[in-house]
Amino acid sequence: MPVVGLTQGELLQRLRHGECKWVPTTLAGLKDSLQSAGGQPPDHLDLKQAFQLTRFTPTMAHHQILIVGGGAAGITVAAQLKRARTALDVAILEPASEHYYQPGWTLVGGGVFSLEETRRAERDLIPSGVHWIQAAAAGFDPDHNSVTTSTGEQLSYDVLIVATGLTLRWDTIEGLSEALGQGGVCSNYSKDFAPYTWEAIQAFKGGNAVFTCAPMPIKCPGAPQKIAYLADDVFNQKRLQAKVIYATATPGIFGVPTYAAPLREVVQRKGIDARYNHVLTAVRADQKEAVFKVTEGEATREEVIPYDLLHVTPPMGPPEVVATSPLANGTGFVEVDQFNLQHVRYSNVFSLGDVSGMPNSKTAAAVRGQAPVVVANLLAHLDALPLAATYDGYSCCPLITGYGKTIMAEFNYKQEPVPSFPLDPTKERWSMWWIKRKVLPALYWNRMLAGAQHERRFIPGVKA
Repeated sequence: MPVVGLTQGELLQRLRHGECKWVPTTLAGLKDSLQSAGGQPPDHLDLKQAFQLTRFTPTMAHHQILIVGGGAAGITVAAQLKRARTALDVAILEPASEHYYQPGWTLVGGGVFSLEETRRAERDLIPSGVHWIQAAAAGFDPDHNSVTTSTGEQLSYDVLIVATGLTLRWDTIEGLSEALGQGGVCSNYSKDFAPYTWEAIQAFKGGNAVFTCAPMPIKCPGAPQKIAYLADDVFNQKRLQAKVIYATATPGIFGVPTYAAPLREVVQRKGIDARYNHVLTAVRADQKEAVFKVTEGEATREEVIPYDLLHVTPPMGPPEVVATSPLANGTGFVEVDQFNLQHVRYSNVFSLGDVSGMPNSKTAAAVRGQAPVVVANLLAHLDALPLAATYDGYSCCPLITGYGKTIMAEFNYKQEPVPSFPLDPTKERWSMWWIKRKVLPALYWNRMLAGAQHERRFIPGVKA
């Protein structure tokens, strides 16, 4: 809408606060706008000042439902919302033009997939009828139901869904950013470095192959050890003199006891040196050394491990724009009820995916348990009904233990196995490897992002 009834000072104030955007106009247009509102044109303004001021106009687009984040969680929940009620006005705020199937990056690093196989154009995945705003969130103002974008636009909403995902914090490990992508230092947690993991594994001639795991929470907490198992298979096939070291910040091999037991057997069988409570603090690339802070009871010490190959899992956390907003809890994640996924202070805010503050394992599969709950409870909120849907903490981590072997670890908040197949879920199986490699990517692109419900409901003998 045109600028009407604003003084020069008010215009400047809105400019400084990012409440305006550029639109072409004229000095005469400014005078006409001011005069039409009963004010006098600012005769003391020179032409240049007036032109600069009048190229701005206040704007605040409104959407019934605004989803911040167009990754796995954002697109899935948008698709399910439009399936539930096609008339809903839904918008996704997402800056990226490309979308990646990140669970596939372990297999990129293991030489099974190419990076291109994990990529799609974002525009091709936005559900029909959903508005795509190609920008990032720059600020949240839940007290006024608005979000400021990276382009300076303000968006208002009736309901907000936060699904931004996590930020990788490479720079918190001294020397890591400079070392990555060369000298055998790699990581499957980035599209920029996952292909180099396979190069580094192929180029490895022997010595120490060190695989790290950062402190929780991280996305796909099983991924750091999966690549260690794949690499060990390659080294054994080549009959290399290799020592595989899995140095993890966690106190055990896996957080769910039912699945930790068979993983300990895998580690023992492969002869992997598993070192717990090891937090990577620095990479000395020139000396090919990894530096760890090791916790032993109440004491800590420094341990330096030489490496010939180093695969790093970086620390992760919520984006700063979320962590510093009124939506965040003490650790920076979106503070929602872990069962109904509604914000504990703002009733018209929901969250799902990695950025949400639930105590669940952060995987893409978890979104399939969360999205139906968000949709059901959001619609109940719009209809002024009680929120009845509950999330039980469902997550799934296909634990690759070697080429052709996978443990399909599915579990809930109570750390109980909740398998989608009528089989013992703790066993390594070729069938689960095939599902990880062939079935899950297809389900992701063709069903999950299209808003379809979890397939377990179609499997005989499995409780949906």
